[in-house]
Amino acid sequence: MNIPYLATLNTVTMRSTLSFLFCALLICGCSSELPEPTIDSDDIISFDPSLAKELGADEYGMRRYVMAFLKAGPNRDQDAETAARLQDAHMANITRLADDGKLAVAGPFLDNGELRGIYIFAVETIEEARELTATDPAIRAGRLEMELHPWYGSAAMMQVNEIHQQLSKTPI
Repeated sequence: MNIPYLATLNTVTMRSTLSFLFCALLICGCSSELPEPTIDSDDIISFDPSLAKELGADEYGMRRYVMAFLKAGPNRDQDAETAARLQDAHMANITRLADDGKLAVAGPFLDNGELRGIYIFAVETIEEARELTATDPAIRAGRLEMELHPWYGSAAMMQVNEIHQQLSKTPI
């Protein structure tokens, strides 16, 4: 008897058997139904429908915003005193918008590049955000300009300003 022939025959037989078993398992696995996912009431116990409504949350806890990128504007050649006054007025405008509930988040970038900071407006449309940016003295003076984009984020951001006031020793 030729031994190499038997080794080949056994290998072919073993491969065929394994292929058959794999296919059988695959077919059996596909034919059984998966259990329906269940939501344990403990998983959603913390859902607060009144808070979700207050913050404008949808079913996912999210809402629409408008993200604004503040960029260095074309008119940045003011003297130091004028630039400081514009910055103070810019900061006062930020505070007013936050107090009015129109600005969820604002802050500068720290690398002193062309992108100077961000706003996240708590409004539905770019047009609404554009009207709000027009109230910023630094934008009116051309020291800053805005690039606006619709954005979808957590409704919890609407509480950032309230929490920030609890963390800030010195007001901005």
